[in-house]
Amino acid sequence: MAKMKYSGSGKAMKRIIVIGCSGSGKSTFSRKLQQLTGSPLYHLDKLYWLPDWELRSAEEQDRIQKELVKEENWIIDGNYQRSLPIRMERADAIFFFDYPRRVCLYRALKRIVSNRKRTRPDMGEGCPERFDWEFMKFIWNFNKNNRPGLIAALDQAQDGITAHHFRKPHEAANYLRALYEQKEEAA
Repeated sequence: MAKMKYSGSGKAMKRIIVIGCSGSGKSTFSRKLQQLTGSPLYHLDKLYWLPDWELRSAEEQDRIQKELVKEENWIIDGNYQRSLPIRMERADAIFFFDYPRRVCLYRALKRIVSNRKRTRPDMGEGCPERFDWEFMKFIWNFNKNNRPGLIAALDQAQDGITAHHFRKPHEAANYLRALYEQKEEAA
């Protein structure tokens, strides 16, 4: 990620991308960020998955994203690496959750147990939480199979995008805490 410019929370953010491995905490972070910024929050999983775990077509996914990014303010949570360039064209901030697989696996398993047979608020209606070996393998292999492509896409980001690269969960928590303190001081 040599080309990316990393900085703190000083710059105002209007259009935010949150990406990383499943189970890394993207959706939780996005909800907290939404509370602090007031920007509309869109979970791609909620928009892309139809009942019974049927995924919308790539064309429909692109259409949805192209409409979302036209808005002046947004937080978009989700990888969908194929269509990441659509979001990156308009984004001014990217949060990349780059955690070890053990963290993501643990969190995904915990989420499965705590939401068993219920649809999470960040998931498409009619897609109840369930254990899925393919999903566990996806998380297990994310750093090998998906991370390099994300890094390459992020390296192609246009100048002016502020990137936040979190390698440990406490870094994301510290960021939110600092943003909250900034907001309190400004009030």
